[in-house]
Amino acid sequence: MKPKSARAARRPLPAKTAPPALDRGASPAIDLGRTARRLRESQSLTLADVARRARISSAMLSRLETGRVSPSLETIVGLARALGVTPSVLMQRVGAEDGGAQLIRAGEGLETVRSGTRRGHTYQLLAAQRGPRKLFEPFLVTLNDRSEMFPGFQHPGIEFIHMLAGVMHYRHGRHTYVMRPGDTLTFHGEVAHGPARLEKVPIRMLSIIIYDPGEDAARSS
Repeated sequence: MKPKSARAARRPLPAKTAPPALDRGASPAIDLGRTARRLRESQSLTLADVARRARISSAMLSRLETGRVSPSLETIVGLARALGVTPSVLMQRVGAEDGGAQLIRAGEGLETVRSGTRRGHTYQLLAAQRGPRKLFEPFLVTLNDRSEMFPGFQHPGIEFIHMLAGVMHYRHGRHTYVMRPGDTLTFHGEVAHGPARLEKVPIRMLSIIIYDPGEDAARSS
C-alpha cells in the first residue's frame, strides 16, 4: 500500500470570516436610553427630576439616555421606578428592528398625568414616541369625576378629539361644544381649551395631538 503524498494529505483550511461589525444604532444601551428619554419627556420631567428619584447623578442619566453607558440591573429597576413604569416597559425597544409596527395591548398604555388635573381621570399614552422630535401623541382619556374643575390647557400643534362614551361640554377659546359619542372636534392647541362640564360620566375619548416639525425646528434655532 502506497503512502499518501504530502500534497494529497494536505487539505485546504476554511477561510476565516471576520466577525460582523457592531451596529451602534442597534446597541441595547442606545435602545434603552431612547425609551428612557421618551418616557421622561412625555411626563415633562427634567434630567434632575428623574435622576433624583432613581438615585443617580444627572450626568449619569444623560449618558444613559444617549447610550454611552450600559446600566446595571439595579439602575434599570431604579430608573423604571422613577419613571413610573416596569423594567419591561423600559426595555421594550431593546433589540427591536427600526421601522417595525408598534402594538400596544388594551390597558397597557403608559398612564401619564396632565398638569392641572387632579383625581378621577386617566390619560393613557397609546404610542411610544420614536426619534428625537415629537410628532404626535395619542391618548385614551377617561374622566370620572363630574365635580372636577379643569384648567385651560394650551400646547403647540393641532388636537383631534373623538368621543367614545359619555356627554361633556368642551370649551375652546370663547366657544363651548356639547360632545356625545361619535362626535369629533379638531382645533389649534395654542388656544385655551378643556372640558367645561361633564354631563354624563364616565367620559371616554380619543385625543391625538399632532405637532408641526417646522415649529420645533424654529424653536430650537
